[in-house]
Amino acid sequence: MPDIPQWASDALSGVYDPCCREKGISVVEMGLVRSVEVDDGRARVELLLTSGWCPFAARVLTEVRERIEEQPGVREAEVEVVWDEVWTVDRLSPRAARVLRFLPAPAQVPDKESYIREELR
Repeated sequence: MPDIPQWASDALSGVYDPCCREKGISVVEMGLVRSVEVDDGRARVELLLTSGWCPFAARVLTEVRERIEEQPGVREAEVEVVWDEVWTVDRLSPRAARVLRFLPAPAQVPDKESYIREELR
């Protein structure tokens, strides 16, 4: 899973992808932060996007950079979107998965009626 120091996770827990802001799901809970490293006051943050077509990517990158640069021991931050890994729902925190309630693939639900009855309880 992600290589994120606790201080960075705490700092980024108030940064939201605009699509999930109203649900209170941060970029950390979405699993968009792949890594945060600091070397001699220079931070490097790697982010994944849920979609390459995200119209809010620039805003999220700017906010992540600003939050990281506010942290003690960080003079500057570089935020980069990485494309060598695809974001999947497996990266969601348990709370984010519950809030977003992604449905399983149809092949994973052999008895649709039982699944629906169970979920409606």
